[in-house]
Amino acid sequence: MHKHCVFIFFILCIYTTQSQTTLKDSTKVSQDSIKKTEFLKQIGNGFFPTNYLNIDLRYLFKYNQYEGVRTGLGGITNKRFSEHYRLNGYLVYGFLDHNFKYSIGGGFRLASKSNTWLNLSYTDDLQETGSSAFLTDKRFFQFFEPRLLNINLFHKHITKAITLEHKLSKHLLTETQFAVSNINPTYSYEYLKNDKILNEFHLSTAKVALQWSPFSKFEVSEDDLIKEIKSGYPKFTLQYTHAFEDVFRSNINFSKLDFRTVYQLNYTKESYTQATVVAGMVSGDTPLTHLYHAYPNNITKETILQRFSVAGINSFETMYFNEFFSDRFSTFQLKHYFQPFNISERYKPQLVLITRYAIGNMGNIDRHQNITFNTLEDGYSESGFEINRLLFGFGLSFAYRYGAYHLPKTEDNVAFKFTFNVSL
Repeated sequence: MHKHCVFIFFILCIYTTQSQTTLKDSTKVSQDSIKKTEFLKQIGNGFFPTNYLNIDLRYLFKYNQYEGVRTGLGGITNKRFSEHYRLNGYLVYGFLDHNFKYSIGGGFRLASKSNTWLNLSYTDDLQETGSSAFLTDKRFFQFFEPRLLNINLFHKHITKAITLEHKLSKHLLTETQFAVSNINPTYSYEYLKNDKILNEFHLSTAKVALQWSPFSKFEVSEDDLIKEIKSGYPKFTLQYTHAFEDVFRSNINFSKLDFRTVYQLNYTKESYTQATVVAGMVSGDTPLTHLYHAYPNNITKETILQRFSVAGINSFETMYFNEFFSDRFSTFQLKHYFQPFNISERYKPQLVLITRYAIGNMGNIDRHQNITFNTLEDGYSESGFEINRLLFGFGLSFAYRYGAYHLPKTEDNVAFKFTFNVSL
């Protein structure tokens, strides 16, 4: 009996030791899995995490027609550095214009529950003329921005800004910014204001942006970027900008209102129809740098193959760069994504039908000197399709321009490009 008890005790000890070892191994595997998931989540948000600094992947490599190859490093401190303060910045170099660009900034958290941050920044960089970005968009990472490859009209700006980020609710983000900027176009341009020629602009601006996604679910990353974990539609973005004359030497006065809404109708997980409406209007003395270009993405070259490049996500593929500018405009885009072709388990290309429409106008065109462009009062139309994920994330895009701004030569109305879709 005693021998049996010893034997049973010995077996139990072996079993307990094995169980503890198995539990430790299981815990280690679980922890490694969590670390791997967090790492991939950071990469998906556009950052390579280190102990105290997360490297911003957006600055490693870009290309445009003015700078050529643009490369550098950027980053932001993470919560291991501090949960209450953060530092951020970047330094890049353009190999075609032979200039460094940089930004340095920091912020401190005013309230954790509402994710409220007060930020300060100093930026010396380029910005595309006619672009109109929403403040809240920079808090959403986009892995690849194909339209940047073809841009050639930039203006230099030195901007000192103070920004307040605040989450009013789970679905409503706000951002307010006060900024002072010195702007110099990189191209020959002058603005006629009250019989006075301006070729350099000093702006003192206030911006308020709202991002409302009532049906989406979000989480805040370690670096306080907003990660949408479940998309819900419709989504709305609204931004108001006012430039004050004679404040900190400002020589320009205007008001600007921008709006965007996105709606998506889902049929299956990968088959859906998406509609996007963007509108904007400016009043006051507004130079070309702060007007609208309607998202063109076509290079001015003779043949279709010479214009072969990367199709954008929401851009007009047949509209040539610097062809149209507006002080009030609206665009409508409709995309229908078919269910992917189930050729094999890993090879599933997808067909997308696309139609786009833009309308706009401009008053006082004669104020803009040394540059020629058209307006969009007759309405611009293009339609086409994409076949995505044909090989390693690459696909093909075709678009045709028709309607009021149809060009005499048929080939000038055609855009044939490749697409690039990647998800992490």
